Amino acid sequence: MQSLLSALGVQWVTTVLLLATRIAALLLLTPLLYAVSIPATARLLLVMALACVLALPFAETQDVGIHAAGALFTAMLREAAIGATLGLGVLLAFAGFSLAGRLVDVQVGFGIAQVVDPLTQSRLPIVSAVFGLLAAVFFFLVDGHHALLRGIAYSVERFPPGSGVPASTAAEPLLRAGAALFTLGFALASPVVLGLLLVDFVLGVIARNLPQMNMFVLGLPAKILVGIFALSAWAAEFATPARRLYEGIHHTWSAWFAAGGVR
Repeated sequence: MQSLLSALGVQWVTTVLLLATRIAALLLLTPLLYAVSIPATARLLLVMALACVLALPFAETQDVGIHAAGALFTAMLREAAIGATLGLGVLLAFAGFSLAGRLVDVQVGFGIAQVVDPLTQSRLPIVSAVFGLLAAVFFFLVDGHHALLRGIAYSVERFPPGSGVPASTAAEPLLRAGAALFTLGFALASPVVLGLLLVDFVLGVIARNLPQMNMFVLGLPAKILVGIFALSAWAAEFATPARRLYEGIHHTWSAWFAAGGVR
């Protein structure tokens, strides 16, 4: 009896380590935990708590088949690859917001004014940083964190800890998500970009007919005002393309689970 309990304990601890590696790799590529200042200890405890909960069904029903340190290290690398692939699907959705912010920054002229983005801890133009924060807030508003947890749990079902997953099965879903990134990212900012393009056209006509006017002095405040007004007017319709970006996470994960999961 004692040996059986010991075997189950080692099996459960091994499963926890594998799942913790997968979840940690996923969260490292997910900018959600960077939106607020969370201590590293709290992040580690969160990862271990999720891993312990997900490992409970494996304590008595499945042997991961890892009994050597070298095999454990190899399995952890595979789990890190799975988690990084899942995290890349989430990161592509947030990259759509970043792309939209960069498009607006370039058109308005905010590209030279940079602030520290709390999501990535890097210096970004103003609108790009605001779009990044809106992406995090909107993710929680649409219950994306619940969907993320359900996706992690389903990934454990489709890709059991310690099992090998062909990398080729994730290529097509990620390529599709990358292609949709540019389309939906532009859709987020297309009305604003179009309005600023019309302002550039008007300023070009004025500069052609009144060459004595300083277009830099006149154009920069005009583009800033039009950009802020266009962003305010577009805010009511912002949710539709943003929701489609987050739906892309579900489509990417579902396609990968269907193609490479254990049946």
